[in-house]
Amino acid sequence: MRVIGLAVVLAVSLLLAPLAAGAQLAGKTARMGSLVFGPVESPEEQARRSTAPLWQAMRDLGWVVGQNIVVERRYGESADQLRAVATDLVRLKVDVLLAPSADLAELLQRETKTIPIVVVGAGSDLVAAGLIASLGKPPGGNLTGTQVLNSDLIPKKLELLQALIPNLSRIAFLTEDVSVLPQTYVEQDRSLTAAARTLGLNVHTVIVHEPGEFAAAFLRITKNRDQGLLVLGSPFSIRHRKQIVELAAKHRIVAIYENEVSAEAGGLMSYAANREEIAHRQAVIIDKILRGAKPADLPVEQPTKFELVINLKAAKAIGLTIRPSLLRRADRVIQ
Repeated sequence: MRVIGLAVVLAVSLLLAPLAAGAQLAGKTARMGSLVFGPVESPEEQARRSTAPLWQAMRDLGWVVGQNIVVERRYGESADQLRAVATDLVRLKVDVLLAPSADLAELLQRETKTIPIVVVGAGSDLVAAGLIASLGKPPGGNLTGTQVLNSDLIPKKLELLQALIPNLSRIAFLTEDVSVLPQTYVEQDRSLTAAARTLGLNVHTVIVHEPGEFAAAFLRITKNRDQGLLVLGSPFSIRHRKQIVELAAKHRIVAIYENEVSAEAGGLMSYAANREEIAHRQAVIIDKILRGAKPADLPVEQPTKFELVINLKAAKAIGLTIRPSLLRRADRVIQ
């Protein structure tokens, strides 16, 4: 009877947990600042952002945008603009600041050593960037968050391209002008160069400065007879993913992307950290800070789950047959 009684108590406690969280948040409106690299988003883009996994996870923890949390977003397309809007965000004295990269986190940390900064899925090494002392330990200071080392995934992506393309020897690397935020590009370029050398591949880097240059970029890729394409998973490429995947299909290029939303938009294949897991980890960190925890005490977290997504419709459009052995390795197949 004691065991049964304990089970009942635990079950009731779990059922009441969301109510307790709601009570704890009652009367509190949190303010969050978000620094975004790129142009101001359209209302449609902002609406899509509100349904992203991070905000769904935040709602599960009791935080609803427009009810008990307000998000102040500031946008910048140049180094000067980003510095100015970072200063503006800090002046607002928000409860927590969000940065989607090590470069943006560094800009914010130059402006404040007191407001908590959460790095949201940093694609580069926060230790190498000098923002934290080590992973897996309380970082000290006012910065914590999640880190996804996309550069570590590049060898796997090249192996996946090899599994798709017989006698692969030439690949293209599609990236944007990263002079404003160089950290992610530098790490990925270094990793790509090393992995390509090991696998005996030649790399052709194609830089795009603005959306109007994508068409010419794919013509260069085709003219260079590149057999495969690796797309940098930057906010820029994600924002323009529909145009990229359509051009890849038009030129019948075998491409792998850094974010599953590109595969969902019609791209052939992606390999990345599981976005639900990383969003949950991010939300938990933000939630703890909004409830009073110090970022200095919260270790930076890394994903443990990675997802291979294959789009069979995209493969059919370019006349590519994907071997059953590779399909069995996929975590998700889009028909």
